[in-house]
Parts: sequence; C-alpha cells; structure tokens
Amino acid sequence: MLITLIDRDRNWYLSTQGYDVKQSPREESFCAHAILGDDLLVVPDATLDPRFFDNPSVVADPGVRFYAGATITGPRGMKLGTLCVFDDKPRELSAEDAGSLQDLAGMVEGEIASLTLAVTDELTGLSNRRGFELSAGTLLEVCRRRELMAALVYFDLDDFKEINDSYGHDEGDAALVQFAQHLAATFRNSDIIARYGGDEFLVFLADTGDPTVALNRLEAILTSRNAHPMNRYPMAVSIGSAVFRGDGADTLDSLLNRADHAMYEVKRRHHDQDSAG
Repeated sequence: MLITLIDRDRNWYLSTQGYDVKQSPREESFCAHAILGDDLLVVPDATLDPRFFDNPSVVADPGVRFYAGATITGPRGMKLGTLCVFDDKPRELSAEDAGSLQDLAGMVEGEIASLTLAVTDELTGLSNRRGFELSAGTLLEVCRRRELMAALVYFDLDDFKEINDSYGHDEGDAALVQFAQHLAATFRNSDIIARYGGDEFLVFLADTGDPTVALNRLEAILTSRNAHPMNRYPMAVSIGSAVFRGDGADTLDSLLNRADHAMYEVKRRHHDQDSAG
C-alpha cells in the first residue's frame, strides 16, 4: 500500500509498504491517471490495459499487474495524490475491498485537512506563524546544503489601527485579506507567504538574494489600488529584508530578527515623514 503525492513532474511516495522506491516520473505513474477521475481506478491486469501495457513498471520491476487507487483530495478540492495498492499478479477488487480503500483514503484526507488547518491562517488562507516556521525552516536548510541564496522579507501594514478605528474591524479584516491577495499576486508559487500575526506578513524566497523585482511589482500593485476612487483609504506598508548568502550560519530566527529590525527602521522613517508633513 502506498500514499502518493503528485506534482507537475513527479510521483512522490510518502508512505510505502513493500515498495522501496521514493519517487517516479509522473508520465510513468498509474496514480497520475487515477487523479484524472473522481472514482476509484482499478486495473485488474495492466498487461491487457492499453494505458499501461508498455509502462516501465509493468514490463520491468516491479512487474505491476494489478492496481487500485483512490484519489486523495485536499481541503480546497485540489487532487493531491492517491492511496493505492498494487500486485505482481492479476486480480479483481471486491466491493468490500474497494470500500475499505476509499475509507482509508478518506482518513488520509482527514489527516491532511487537520494539518492544513493547523498551519493555515483562517482569515487570509496564507500560512500562519507555525506553517511559516515549518516550511521556511526546511527550505532554509535546503538552501544551506545546496549553497543557494535566499531572502526573507518582512511586511507591516502602515496605519492599520486607524483603519480599524475609522472603518471598523470588518474593514480591517478586509484590508488584511486584500493585502494577502496582493502578496500572492506578486510572488512566485515557490515562495512561502505567511501572515505572521496581526498586520505582519512574511515571504521567504529561495534561490534568490534580491527581492527587488518582486517588491517593485508589489509597489505597482499598491499604487494602482490606491489610485482607485472606490478605495476609502490608502494601503501602505513598511518593508524590511534580510539575505541568506548560501554559506552562512544564519538561522531562520536570525533572518527574522534582521528583517524585523530593517522593517522597523523603515516604519520609523515613515512616521517621521508623516509627523513632519
């Protein structure tokens, strides 16, 4: 029995019994076919199935003949992978076994949903503090091993208390959601974006030491947003960043502290400018 996750190119085996392979190309994967439909995929004899008879896992080791896979769906309806079983002998799947396989897949979905809730900010849908620390901490170690540069960017919305005081907490929540959407539109899918708490947001970018291009894109988005006559208040942000050089001793905490300090220096300047104005 295998629990698999499928990305654009690979089929990843997260949990295996009786199978030592950790990944395979997506184009060779039975599971990639299984997630195309909503029902259980059952292949009684792969040598007789036009989709699989020449598959490398059929004609060579492990000599798959029988396959059954139930789709695992994430909390937002995205198909993530499968819970599947296979054998080197042809067989049929009984109705009872099919139900058991689907029940087990449902249990895996429940575990994924619980974990997702634990690491997701309920308001914005971004990672929360715990999710960021888990994901960014892991990615930082990957960058360290591969001697890749990385950047951590710290955002703090300016005058957020005034938005709450002037327009109410519902409008304050709407501002947080809108800014989260602007961050998602600005940064890469591979970047880790989080609401760190209150009106503070973080982005961790791997394999780059310069977030300038992305920050310029965010500035253009905010400028366009603030020019729209329907918006009752401007949205401004103080930003600080810290760079990991790829071979340094930085920890996630030290990067956070440096980016936080840089952000507060910017916020202090903003305050001084507003006071002078």
